[in-house]
Amino acid sequence: MGLQIELFTASTNREIDVAFESMSQKRADALLIGTNTFFTTRRVQFATLAVRHTLPAIYFGREFVEAGGLMSYGASNDFLYRLSGIYVGRILKGEKPADLPVMQPTKFELVINLQAAKLLGVEVSPMLRALADDVVE
Repeated sequence: MGLQIELFTASTNREIDVAFESMSQKRADALLIGTNTFFTTRRVQFATLAVRHTLPAIYFGREFVEAGGLMSYGASNDFLYRLSGIYVGRILKGEKPADLPVMQPTKFELVINLQAAKLLGVEVSPMLRALADDVVE
């Protein structure tokens, strides 16, 4: 496809800022944010910097979209909470945690923020809107 992928890492607010500056200088076309608890706590910073640098980004969780990010695709939080509840219930009924099977999410959701799309100059096709599980206006 002729795409070039570059990996950036960050473990502080300053490193996030520096990474965005570098992406902007390199004229990155898009950004994929990987799963990371630290990143989730900095979701407003990520969404704000993506818009400031006109960098369309896709995130792993809907909380980024709710904070102003463009779109997310990841496991449904409701589904994950339900799975957690099942595990807790089984443990409270006496099952040993070590005996419980590892369960993977099977429900994923696509969430799109149309306001962020407008700020980024990205047109979201009607077909993509129709496929989305949730569209934030």
